[in-house]
Amino acid sequence: MSKIQIAIESADAPQAAAALLEIEGISGDYEVPTQREGTLAAIATIVGIVGGTVALAEQIRKWYQEWQQKQPNQKFEVIIVNPDTGSRIFLEEATIDEITQILKSLG
Repeated sequence: MSKIQIAIESADAPQAAAALLEIEGISGDYEVPTQREGTLAAIATIVGIVGGTVALAEQIRKWYQEWQQKQPNQKFEVIIVNPDTGSRIFLEEATIDEITQILKSLG
């Protein structure tokens, strides 16, 4: 089964991961494997999506922007990884099209 991993590095990583997985149409879970110098890392794993990939890509981008604005002076890095292909993108630089392409791998 295909899955997508989203690595989140932030002081609020677990909360951000939980909010990501609350987006309607996304199913998955998250774990908090490490803590470094006050920054937490969380890995959200998306195992399924329901609905259009473009709409979900837009929601993921919106989620990223909202969380980034909540902590303007703190580190907030998000990387989307497709473990099946090894492709990865930094969400800060990602276009809706690039996010959509990775989401399509779940279909």
